[in-house]
Amino acid sequence: MPSLLQLPAELWLQVFSFLSWRDKLSVRCTCSLFRHLLDRSPLLWRDFSVVLRHFSRYNRSFWRSLAQRHVGRVSVRSGKRKHLRELSTWLPVLHALRLDDWREGGADELKLFHQLQRLSVTSCSAPLKNLDFLLPLSHQLTELSLCNVQLTCPASHVLDAVSQLTHLTSLVLHHDGSLRIPTLSGVLTHLTELKHLSWTMITYRTLSRDFFSPAHLSAGGGTLQLSDLQLLNYDAGVTQEVLQPLSRLRSLSVFHLYSVPGPTCHLRTWLTSLPQLRSLSVHGGHPLAAYADFLPSSLLSLTLCVDLQPEDLQVVSLRAPQLEHLHLEPWSSSSNLVRLLPQLFPHLRTLRIRHYHVSDDDFLWLRQLRRLDTLEVLDSYYRPDPTDPSWVVYEPSPRLLRLISELQAVTDHRVRVITSSHRDPLTCLCV
Repeated sequence: MPSLLQLPAELWLQVFSFLSWRDKLSVRCTCSLFRHLLDRSPLLWRDFSVVLRHFSRYNRSFWRSLAQRHVGRVSVRSGKRKHLRELSTWLPVLHALRLDDWREGGADELKLFHQLQRLSVTSCSAPLKNLDFLLPLSHQLTELSLCNVQLTCPASHVLDAVSQLTHLTSLVLHHDGSLRIPTLSGVLTHLTELKHLSWTMITYRTLSRDFFSPAHLSAGGGTLQLSDLQLLNYDAGVTQEVLQPLSRLRSLSVFHLYSVPGPTCHLRTWLTSLPQLRSLSVHGGHPLAAYADFLPSSLLSLTLCVDLQPEDLQVVSLRAPQLEHLHLEPWSSSSNLVRLLPQLFPHLRTLRIRHYHVSDDDFLWLRQLRRLDTLEVLDSYYRPDPTDPSWVVYEPSPRLLRLISELQAVTDHRVRVITSSHRDPLTCLCV
């Protein structure tokens, strides 16, 4: 060990660069040299996020280690204004912040973070009286997420506050239906740089003609810069004329309000109006058979958490022959679907599936996907005792580990298998 410690610091840093952040934290605890190297190498912690909750437990050494790493992404849980003041003292260059279960009626201390660009406020314990705390950030915020937040101010105030954030490229607003905003045209008029929009649609039954038509485009018949749209609790009637400003849309995600849909499949209108769509994600609503024939041939990525049959996937393969990314979570059993994938979608590079009820042979048949490089197994848990359904182990089962090993062996380790979701702790949990 002493001879190893004499290796140049540059060599150790190169070794550390291959480690996950969990492994870096473990290595950091082994000796003072590694702790010093890791803490004073900010590049090793790029995109590292830290979750803070019990502020009284954090001493000066803890804060100093975060400051030395130049940590720029923090999630504060059950926080108060005094915690933001402390956070701004130690991490003044914070660029991404999530306030989860916020305990105050406002957050005026956010003005202390002069480099804050991403802000997420979710699941507040206390209602927010207004959104005036956003105004000092109007020239720096590029991403804003308000999710499961109770607002006691009128909808007009919300629109005014959000409209002043003119540099936003991403806006997420998820609510319980208490906000009555008849059209998005007013917001989109001011947010001319917006690329990603995620909006709760529970209050809409029919989208008005100007729903997506901001004032600066209405006269000239132009299109929005919007490229990624997410619709939550959606069940609204729509026409092709309403969707005309969305011709640049490349990604659409629809989370339907009802698992048992109404007589009209509104998704057909969306698909026929967006012929250049690259990515589609559908959760609930009508069975796939109701709109499979309307899928645009430009699709490269598809998520299906719906009711579907094997013959429906055959239609998809004909409509989207160049599909590269597939997330498949059918409501019915998937035991007879997985084996079809290599034949139907030979160009797949990433695949997300559930493996229960899939036979060993069918799972290993995925080796026929010659371009596959990443497989994510979404149900990496098991019950060790079938007689005790309450005993669940949230890690890959021995069977799954064996299947992964065999699949990697027959593909010469070409396929990377992921068994747990690596969510960004700053993102919304609704989608």
